[in-house]
Amino acid sequence: MTDINFRNDITIQLDDWMGDDAKVIRMAKASIKKTGGDMEEAARMGFINFLMRERHGVPFEHCAITFYFELPIFVMRQLAKHRISSISEASGRYTELAPEFYLAQAGRPMVQVGKAGAYQFERGTYQQFQGYRFATEATSKRAWAYYRDLLAEGVARELARSVLPVNIYTSGYVTVNLRSLMNLLSLRTAEEHAVIQGHPQYEIELMAQEMERIFAARFPLTHAAFDRNGRVAP
Repeated sequence: MTDINFRNDITIQLDDWMGDDAKVIRMAKASIKKTGGDMEEAARMGFINFLMRERHGVPFEHCAITFYFELPIFVMRQLAKHRISSISEASGRYTELAPEFYLAQAGRPMVQVGKAGAYQFERGTYQQFQGYRFATEATSKRAWAYYRDLLAEGVARELARSVLPVNIYTSGYVTVNLRSLMNLLSLRTAEEHAVIQGHPQYEIELMAQEMERIFAARFPLTHAAFDRNGRVAP
């Protein structure tokens, strides 16, 4: 049997991007055909902050980032909820999937405390983590063995993959404009100074944090205005 690999990483990488902070300004000033390229940085920051504060969101839609991802399927499904994006995912219908499965590292918060709508997650006990680890490893190995057996018997990949659990990794690309990206970040990160507190699942927050790091590097003024104005998408 092919050895399977257990991972705990949430991989997000920059693939491509379109535009910059100056383009946001240019799109906002379309009627007078002005650009942000010849403005002082303080003036650019002030204008982008105005757009963010007053929630003039359309100019941010003209800039976009394409991310490459490697995620367990249960995280990918949460990403897919943000429908204002374009997703190209590797297909288990046309290619044999790789034997890579998510196994959370020790210390990951895993016990829900409190009632629905007002709960938090705590670390849990050593015994709880060991039980989770044993069940995850055993289930993943057994499912992978069944998957390989079905392929060997001639069952089509598109059907054989249905026996695999949602902790198997998938990969692909997602392109999202900045307005939609800020909406994603407002929901999928938990920051104390946010106007509306997010309550993301642990793994998707790791994904969002990596997206935000890339966003901040490529669009520093837009990101700073987003953060300064309570992390509310315009």
